[in-house]
Amino acid sequence: MLFSSASAKIILSRRTPKLSTAIPFSSSKNSGSCYRSRVPFFSLRPVSGMASQSSKSSIYDFTVKDARANDVDLSTYKGKALLIVNVASKCGLTNSNYTELSQVYDKYKNQGLEILAFPCNQFGGQEPGNNEQIVEFACTRFKAEYPIFDKVDVNGENAAPLYKFLKSSKGGFLGDSIKWNFSKFLIDKEGQVVDRYAPTTSPLSIEKDIKKVLGVSA
Repeated sequence: MLFSSASAKIILSRRTPKLSTAIPFSSSKNSGSCYRSRVPFFSLRPVSGMASQSSKSSIYDFTVKDARANDVDLSTYKGKALLIVNVASKCGLTNSNYTELSQVYDKYKNQGLEILAFPCNQFGGQEPGNNEQIVEFACTRFKAEYPIFDKVDVNGENAAPLYKFLKSSKGGFLGDSIKWNFSKFLIDKEGQVVDRYAPTTSPLSIEKDIKKVLGVSA
């Protein structure tokens, strides 16, 4: 069978797929450049959450809210030793932990220690107040001078990203989940989790570990 040149062109165009080409694209809305392709945009995106979680290498990669809902970039604590604690006002561990946290802070704050307190109401509903009430309670009753942040979840789907990172860095004895109020994470001067302590572990009992991270001998 004979084909005309016009027929051959039609057949070839039907059988030969067109390759999608990437076109350089820039916009005033973007700080850098990207590529716009004929391929559907959603196919170019990574699976939600994978890239963002894998890119976090230290606590300095996180921004949290303070008690007044202001953003706090944790990179401002570079070079500090940190003790991160989920606190509650109506727990059986409240008095002892808040008292000892203030004692530890008073002793080592001038040597580079910061305590970051994150109120949480996930355990027995023992932190029911709003941020203002929580701060007033801690500062008035226990003379807390360290920063107290916005109330957060530490477990479950809505757990604060910082706490997801802390738990993945240092799992607990019975798994990653935070077990109760006043769980503690010790962070070194490079923003890495070096140890994790149970709610019943008193702040004064980990003084030796804090001194080691601070590089304090006496």
